[in-house]
Amino acid sequence: MDFDAVVIGSGPGGYVCAIKLAQLGMKTACIEKEALGGTCLNVGCIPSKSLLQSSEMYYKTVHDLESHGIHTGEVTFEYEKMQSRKSGIVHSFTQGIAGLFKKNKVTHIQGTAEFTGPNTCSVDGKDITAKYFVIATGSTPTSLPFLPIDEKEIVSSTGALAFPSVPKKLLVVGAGIIGVELGSVYARLGAEVSVIEYLDRITPTLDVSLSKALQKSLTKQGLTFHLSSKVVGLEKQNDEWLLEVEGGKTHAGDKILVAIGRKPYTEGLGLDAAGVERDESGKIRINGRFQTNQPHIYAIGDVVDGPMLAHKASEEGIAVAEILTGTSTSLSYITIPSVVYTEPEVASVGFTEEEVKEQNIPYVASQFPFKANSRAKCVGEEEGFVKLLAHKETGHILGGHIIGAHAGELIQEVAVSMKARMTAHELASTSHAHPTLSESIKEAALALFSKAIHV
Repeated sequence: MDFDAVVIGSGPGGYVCAIKLAQLGMKTACIEKEALGGTCLNVGCIPSKSLLQSSEMYYKTVHDLESHGIHTGEVTFEYEKMQSRKSGIVHSFTQGIAGLFKKNKVTHIQGTAEFTGPNTCSVDGKDITAKYFVIATGSTPTSLPFLPIDEKEIVSSTGALAFPSVPKKLLVVGAGIIGVELGSVYARLGAEVSVIEYLDRITPTLDVSLSKALQKSLTKQGLTFHLSSKVVGLEKQNDEWLLEVEGGKTHAGDKILVAIGRKPYTEGLGLDAAGVERDESGKIRINGRFQTNQPHIYAIGDVVDGPMLAHKASEEGIAVAEILTGTSTSLSYITIPSVVYTEPEVASVGFTEEEVKEQNIPYVASQFPFKANSRAKCVGEEEGFVKLLAHKETGHILGGHIIGAHAGELIQEVAVSMKARMTAHELASTSHAHPTLSESIKEAALALFSKAIHV
């Protein structure tokens, strides 16, 4: 089978790249060994957000409705129905991608791809050739030698999304985004959740101010954090697992979620046969145009350097498609946002305050609390704040950091402002509808070089 381009992997990077290539006139195939949508759709972003939403609705019904004068009586939840709803959402999306492939004339090849040479790959024994190949095989969970993942009692995020029942005591190893999101799901549903983190703060990729605020909020919700704690051993006593931390302390639980990160998934892909180089961490080396050392083989998403974000992979997929079809393209990594879907939500884009300090960039910072925002008061979502950073001399926005309701939606305004090279004055002078949560961004922009109005 001959194609203009073959994309290996159908996650957010792969399927978007394949569709864009086909839309731009290339005869395109997408090879996927499992379900369409990759990790994100099947065992990552989508199912986790489904459970996060279900558990959040239950938690708010129990704890928040009284303040609105709404009396519900005894509130219970049906965990099996939450799981069923999650599975239904996932299934609808996989079917949706299949429909998009058909609509855009992308050939979907089901099977395991393996390079047999620089110019050919085999799918379950059948050779496929193409002018270009795009590797988009994503990532897989990282574990520790003494924490063997069985996806039943010691689980990765995959197993944590499919517990048959809510654990009584859940131990979470790693306080990154996956750890705090899934930990919060089960804490809302009644589990005793203990999070053990090697570093001295949670969500270490975030601005420190957000990490501290999020930890304070999650602690109030019942999660327990053990920071600066290195897990060194595992033992089982009766029906409980005991995690030993350096120094002799132990933590007990009936389930363990290992959430210490992810690594590129290239096992069995035949990269050596293709002559594709990788770095020390296993990531595929690429140049500024996503080419590997084999000029006709490209790579995107979690298998290359950069944050492991679904939308980052999608943007790279579109960029590669445009490069291969001769369309000029540019991709601004600094304006790619990141969101933590806890309650409250946390979202960031651009530089953190720690990063601008490290790079000796002259800057100013501002912070505006949601408790001073009229819409936040009306809807009872006063927790959190908007933090903005701007260049002290030019006024250009350097970064935005939000913790609070709908932070993941609000951060897009900051991302667009940065992409458009807007100054703090231009952002502040843009009219924002009243009353809206977005007015907090306007107020924070005002506060960068002048004063906010409502504090």
